[in-house]
Amino acid sequence: MAPKSKLQQFIVLPPRGIRISATAANASLRSFLTSFPHADGFAPASNFVLPAEPRLEFRVLDTVGEDGAKLVEMPTGRISDLRAHEPGLRIAPVVLYRPARASRPLPESKPKLAATAVSVKITLKVVSQKDGSPISGAKVVAFTDFEERIGFEGQTNSKGAVQFSMGASSKKLDRLYVYPPPGFWPALRQSITVTTGTSIDLTPIDLSFTDALRHFYGNAPDSLGGGIKVAVIDTGIGPHGDLTVDGGLNTVLGEAETDFGDNGDGHGTHVAGIIAARGLPPSGIRGLAPAVTLRSYRVFAKGDGEASNFSIAKAIDRAVQDGCDLINMSLSGGSADPAVEGTITDARSQGSLVLAAAGNEDRSPVGFPASASLSLAISALGRKGTFPEGASEFGSIAKPFGNPDQKNFIASFSNIGDEIDLTAPGVGILSTVPGGYAPEDGTSMACPAVTGMAARLLAARADILAMTRDSARSDAMAKLLLQSAKSLGFGATFEGQGIL
Repeated sequence: MAPKSKLQQFIVLPPRGIRISATAANASLRSFLTSFPHADGFAPASNFVLPAEPRLEFRVLDTVGEDGAKLVEMPTGRISDLRAHEPGLRIAPVVLYRPARASRPLPESKPKLAATAVSVKITLKVVSQKDGSPISGAKVVAFTDFEERIGFEGQTNSKGAVQFSMGASSKKLDRLYVYPPPGFWPALRQSITVTTGTSIDLTPIDLSFTDALRHFYGNAPDSLGGGIKVAVIDTGIGPHGDLTVDGGLNTVLGEAETDFGDNGDGHGTHVAGIIAARGLPPSGIRGLAPAVTLRSYRVFAKGDGEASNFSIAKAIDRAVQDGCDLINMSLSGGSADPAVEGTITDARSQGSLVLAAAGNEDRSPVGFPASASLSLAISALGRKGTFPEGASEFGSIAKPFGNPDQKNFIASFSNIGDEIDLTAPGVGILSTVPGGYAPEDGTSMACPAVTGMAARLLAARADILAMTRDSARSDAMAKLLLQSAKSLGFGATFEGQGIL
């Protein structure tokens, strides 16, 4: 008996863009993309047989509209047969993207200890700086060699304690990080000697604190951003008392389309708060454009840290159809992907502007989709004095510093390159998370800062908003942003045109 063929997923695309209606494709190609079995639009997970020999069955899992790209599944090695039938199609692999938050340094190996030393343990405590109460559920990372990523990691128990077998009763550490649950700033201690009973005090979140976002922009009046519709393509939004979500879509295969709330990660809720939170300190947080119409497009499955290019492309397409002016994508992948790039191209041709996080691979080249020529790529800056003493954000300080204001810096984690269009605060940014508030770092945070400021600028430009929704409109939007920016003296590969 011949072995059963393995199945693979890929995306079938028009010659350009994401929908056949936006192309000048031949009649055969148009008929092919619109002839899949459908009822009331399109029936997902239907089987389809190519009307040609050899018979080639494949399973249609999802679609971007009746005339749009298809997510399909078929036996490995049969792509050539599909090309032979319709050589004008583009066929793209399924690739995955992640939220563009800065990664937390973690050990890659433990120190080698003698057998007799393993039993020697050190217990550390994590407590609140405010009242000394223990903090449970905090991740503690202790590096004996930071450069080689050698060290230990653990989580505090209900008494705020975590124990490590360090082979001695006293140990010199290169770095000690503490990543707490929401409500506290993360901590960094460098060149610290620890013994049993060593206590790490964490600074509680104070919503009146001036972080980098509020240093540059303050707290926005209620009316800013009115009349602008903003899409957040992410892990979902809320619910949160400081956020009002107008609607949205879940594009994850197999999940309810109406479930566009947070998937459990919190990233999308944090991003949304930077743009549009409507609370006010000291009991809430304020975004940069609280009057925008905020929409949530969830592309990450429940509990999943990766999203497919098909889900993202479908979300961009839907955001454009829903009339979103600005599309925030605080996510990053690798090399250029035709499914997402084609959808960004379609968005620009229909009057919408995509803003994308540059990525956080420590000054690596700008990641995709920020590197796409028709998206705006955003790097992350920080400012000394906008995070508490001892916070982990001190580890992100790096050259170049601003000129003339040297308190400003481009975050050490931020990707850079000629594709960078703008920069914005992305180090120690306070915003909303499910159930509370927390600081986050990343170009993920810088991107919505630009989106929020873009909404403020566009809300005052009725002439641009009244334009026909085509490429001239989105070009005018991009031109307004780029020409409104101010250099902070970092240089173009770090900041593009500068900060809004």
